[in-house]
Amino acid sequence: MEAENTPTEILPAHECWRLLRNAPFGRLALCIQGIPGIFPVNFVVEHGTIVFRTSEGTKSRFSEKAPVALETDGTLNDGALVWSVIVHGHAATINQTSELLNTVTLPLHPWESGRKDRFMRLVPETITGRSFTPLQASTHPQGARAPDE
Repeated sequence: MEAENTPTEILPAHECWRLLRNAPFGRLALCIQGIPGIFPVNFVVEHGTIVFRTSEGTKSRFSEKAPVALETDGTLNDGALVWSVIVHGHAATINQTSELLNTVTLPLHPWESGRKDRFMRLVPETITGRSFTPLQASTHPQGARAPDE
């Protein structure tokens, strides 16, 4: 069976923001002492920025001058459309009392146990997104699978 030609569509910024607002979580990519790391985070969009919570661990130890990226993806129309959005920018700890008071009322609740009392804000420099129609399942090569136990 021949694969259909399904072009990738570049998403406009307003569509990227719409998808971000509805995404349940993303992956935060950053470098700490030259070592790249990717961390799942839940987040909310607030005033054109992305707010997430973390603990005093790895995600809070990166240089606030260093670039970070947040990626999220999903499907629409029962899997008929696949999308991905990437935000590049810088993240900083929210320290100002007035800003913290506004932030704690956001619908941002930790998924993992433990203290997540550090709020951080990613200020975007670029936002990009794309979508495409996936190939039919019968034309997909099988992906990696965990061994049966």
